Amino acid sequence: MITPRTKPSSFFPEEAADDLFVVQQRKAKLEGYVQTLAAMDELIDFAAMASAVDKACPRADRSKGGRPPYPTEALVRMVFLQGLYNLSDEQCEHQVLDRLSFQRFCRLDGALNIPDARTLWNFRQRLAEGGLGGRAIFEALSQQLQRHGFIPRGGQIVDASIVQAPITQANAREREALNKGEAPEGWSKKRLAHTDRDARWTQKHGKAYYGYKLHGNVDARYKLIRQMKITAANADDGQQLPDVLQVANTRKRLLADRGYDSAANRQTLQQHGLADGIARRAKPGQTAKVRLKQRNKTINRTRARVEHVFAALSQQGGKCVRAMTLARNALAITLQCAAYNARRLVWLVKSAGASAQPA
Repeated sequence: MITPRTKPSSFFPEEAADDLFVVQQRKAKLEGYVQTLAAMDELIDFAAMASAVDKACPRADRSKGGRPPYPTEALVRMVFLQGLYNLSDEQCEHQVLDRLSFQRFCRLDGALNIPDARTLWNFRQRLAEGGLGGRAIFEALSQQLQRHGFIPRGGQIVDASIVQAPITQANAREREALNKGEAPEGWSKKRLAHTDRDARWTQKHGKAYYGYKLHGNVDARYKLIRQMKITAANADDGQQLPDVLQVANTRKRLLADRGYDSAANRQTLQQHGLADGIARRAKPGQTAKVRLKQRNKTINRTRARVEHVFAALSQQGGKCVRAMTLARNALAITLQCAAYNARRLVWLVKSAGASAQPA
């Protein structure tokens, strides 16, 4: 005879529920999340973001009627949460239904209907078309960062980071065909449909990666992302430098690693009046490298700050993507970067307030 399982009285053991230290610790952690969202809500004008989105990606014509659409601001806030917590469309719908803090943040507390996963998918598709929607959100936030007083300072740091996509199992010949944008021989339509044809294979430190690459420009003072470009993973870092430059920085200096060391890039810096802070490669046959190593070491002391940004994006889940096209994955990465800047803004404002208080 099988003894039926008894239904537990709670999700947690009774002793844990009665432990005041455990309850207080969980409450403090939850309040930390809520305070971050509340601070973002106070500091960031999401209505301005929604206005920029509607201007860049106008709504479809609804003159023939139909159910009134959800406000753009509510949808912008939801995709912002997706970038902040690395949520899929289904997960975001569930979290907004389940968490009061998310409902308040999205201005949906007390609402009869909440946007479902399909509505979010359609909105993200609208943002991804032409790459305009994600860029509108990022640029609207960038303007607000400057209005809060966090203008680009200390020079600019340029670097790139690989963002992995779902791995496609392929041999060397098939990888070569995919990197050329061709269909590997013998692959069925179903297999091709489940393969990201825009992602590419690349190698770094002897290890193969499949996906995309985020080329970012970070200011050295505040570690905020100021410019970005998303490409396939096999794109050469050095060739993307002109596309991520930002001349408006209080210090006319650019720092980058040895991957950007080329005559063309040095000429680009000279044309924009920027001091050359690109680390140098050793020349073929060069034996005396003391000055070279010292120069690169001096540059890397400050240049390493960009790695902190990529590490923070990784903690947000921004070093991997789920979609199957460059446009949709570029949108996801852009939203991750905007969410990082928003989180960083909260920290900078809080730090500035703490330092202003008398001891």
